[in-house]
Amino acid sequence: MAGFLLAGPGTGPVAHAALVARVPPEAGPGSVGAFALCSGRHLKTVRFATGEVRVYRNRQSACAVTIAKRPGARRAMAVSIQARGGRPVVEKGPFRRQAGPVSVFALNRCVRASGSVAGVGRSTGWISC
Repeated sequence: MAGFLLAGPGTGPVAHAALVARVPPEAGPGSVGAFALCSGRHLKTVRFATGEVRVYRNRQSACAVTIAKRPGARRAMAVSIQARGGRPVVEKGPFRRQAGPVSVFALNRCVRASGSVAGVGRSTGWISC
């Protein structure tokens, strides 16, 4: 799965394949479109002018994705997630719709995520402590 940076046990290509599931194109307005992005419970959404960062968490890991408010032309996007005491996992580049998902091993740790679309972005701060 080129372009995805994963860290921690259980986040290899096989484990990650379970995190991404196809959604039918007729999913309707407000849907992400081609993918249901991360497994686990939705933890937080941080909105900003050009998009939003969504953070999900299951028992052992946390996952984040940045989604553009208006998909279309390629533009600079980034998403990062970090478990307290660990290094951030980052994906950035020119994307049409989303950056990520990226995930980290975060058993019993706080996490923080940040994202940006076209140079505008926000961070969650430390959450799930």
